[in-house]
Amino acid sequence: MKKKRRTIKNQILIDYVQIIFGAFLGALAYPMFLVPNNIAPGGVTGAATIINYLWGFPVGITSLLLNAPLFIIGYRSMGKRFVFRTLFATVCFSLMIDFLKIPPTTEDELLASVFGGGLLGFGLAFILRGNATTGGTDLIARMVHNRFPIISIGIFLLIIDFVVVFAAGVTMGMKQALYAMVTVFVCSKALDAVLAGIGTNKVCYIISKRQDAIRQRILNDMERGVTLFDAKGGYSGEAISMLLCVVNRLEIIALKEIVRSEDQKAFVFVTDAHETLGEGFHALNEDNL
Repeated sequence: MKKKRRTIKNQILIDYVQIIFGAFLGALAYPMFLVPNNIAPGGVTGAATIINYLWGFPVGITSLLLNAPLFIIGYRSMGKRFVFRTLFATVCFSLMIDFLKIPPTTEDELLASVFGGGLLGFGLAFILRGNATTGGTDLIARMVHNRFPIISIGIFLLIIDFVVVFAAGVTMGMKQALYAMVTVFVCSKALDAVLAGIGTNKVCYIISKRQDAIRQRILNDMERGVTLFDAKGGYSGEAISMLLCVVNRLEIIALKEIVRSEDQKAFVFVTDAHETLGEGFHALNEDNL
């Protein structure tokens, strides 16, 4: 029981460390890249960036003030722990945007949109790994989805981002709106890379009449595990077996050579594995969740 409590406390600590680190990374994107180049990357902070452009109000504090009524509206529809963590993340993120006195890194708007989006995406990903988000729009999106399930959270957030980017185009110019779109795109890709993992391992599917020989060589020569699936040919209707094997990118050549030497008529297709956990790869533990 004590061990379980200690594990829970350690996980909570890890979550908050990730939230703070993510808030720091994400906040850096604004003074270094986005605000100096008038790039509004959607959401509440994007709206705050537009307000900063028009009237000079600080982005972080403005974002915090805009989030306040959204939290009040969405609080009751979400769990208290999630809302508290999101509030903590939002406060950290917003204050860091204003109080991190980092000089602009570049005046090139394209570079700013790419690197600002990447840095922001990495930061948001760590915040999400800490079971939090950075703004009230997520709470509203979840509340709308709960009431109208046909409207997905992703679609609702996309609509919000589109409205903010459109507003940026009206106030800052169409060129800034286009750079904002680049930022949103890069941000989403960076976020996915952290949450899902970057595909460095390969998943290999092998269909061959000599699957026993291929399986033995993979097990013995490469010391990799193999999974055997029963399948059926769509054209012939014959029962066949399919091998599934996950290898790293340096081993894929050796695997294809084994298949080629055993059966040149084999059917092989290879896909990326975004994240591989378990024996022979990264351990499956709380750090991977």
